[in-house]
Amino acid sequence: MEVIAFPRTEQGSGASRRLRRAGQTPGIVYGGTETPVAISLDHNALYHALKKEAFHSSILDMKIDGKSEKVVLRDFQVHAYKQLVLHIDFQRVDPNAKLHVKVPLHFINADIAPVVKLSGGVISHVLNELDVSCLPKDLPEFIEVDLSNMTDGASFHVADLKLPAGVAAVHAKENPTIATAVIPRGAKADAAEGEEAK
Repeated sequence: MEVIAFPRTEQGSGASRRLRRAGQTPGIVYGGTETPVAISLDHNALYHALKKEAFHSSILDMKIDGKSEKVVLRDFQVHAYKQLVLHIDFQRVDPNAKLHVKVPLHFINADIAPVVKLSGGVISHVLNELDVSCLPKDLPEFIEVDLSNMTDGASFHVADLKLPAGVAAVHAKENPTIATAVIPRGAKADAAEGEEAK
């Protein structure tokens, strides 16, 4: 994904307010061996880009003054009630240094899991993204979580994930829970009544 940015010379809250009034969002690019650079971006383009999941977990091509560099989104601030991005931070990417980023989880096959299909159960998502460490070239856009084997009372943990080559979960030692499966009380009672009626 490509991001067009412009160098920003004026700094401070007054300059930032003027930029926002002009339809621009102030930001910064830091990291690597170069000094941090103050930038501004077109607010509307940025606002729509932030709605795309891939924008948050991909290596982005940032063009500043005709020069291109690889960056990742690090942080952004949004106004409390207006649809307004107040500030955004990007970090330069070193192709030989591992990144530590959050990658979205995509849940698949919940509808064919035994707990849902046979028992009317519910699968709850505990995590929706995962902290991973990998080289930029190995960064996945998302990680699939296959829930097809979930049964009543089962939990799906980080250790159960099939991670892409070169990608490691940051909190693998703690082995956090990603999803849990339960049969609601009402469904259990209905199932018990059905058994008694036989």
